[in-house]
Amino acid sequence: MRFSVVETGYDQRQVDYCLDELGIRLSRLAARAEGAAGATREWDEIRQEAAWLSGLLQRLDLGDATTTRPAGEAVRREAAEILAQARAELDDAREEARLVRERAYAEAVQTRRDVEAALDARRRREERVDEILDQLTADQVPVDTPTAAAGVPGSRVGVGGLDAEPPPGRR
Repeated sequence: MRFSVVETGYDQRQVDYCLDELGIRLSRLAARAEGAAGATREWDEIRQEAAWLSGLLQRLDLGDATTTRPAGEAVRREAAEILAQARAELDDAREEARLVRERAYAEAVQTRRDVEAALDARRRREERVDEILDQLTADQVPVDTPTAAAGVPGSRVGVGGLDAEPPPGRR
């Protein structure tokens, strides 16, 4: 991120815009991570349903072995396939959530580093300005020194107050 340097630091509008953009990006990443977490809940429900189906098959096996066995085997295979697919999709969703979380963290860390570097650079510039200003010396002007306004004809401002005579040659 590059910001224009202005008299007292960085251009505040650019910095604000950058921070707003980062906020939007972090919100989007948080939404994606929450969506991935929602997918995890869906897979938990699928897993529970598969477990229920498996239990149902076991209860069916208690009946007549000759009539229920072939049907039970087919249902059991289908349940195993559904469970395997659900597990694979759950693993994919977890991996995607992990990647999103890692990217969000990396972007947040980089943003923090950038902001800290910008603040440090600004602090160094302020210190440098203070050093330069401390080196400047200004001579005190004595109180009775006439100013440019004292030489203006018709002006009543001058070295002797309001009733004083104008300087010689200025009548």
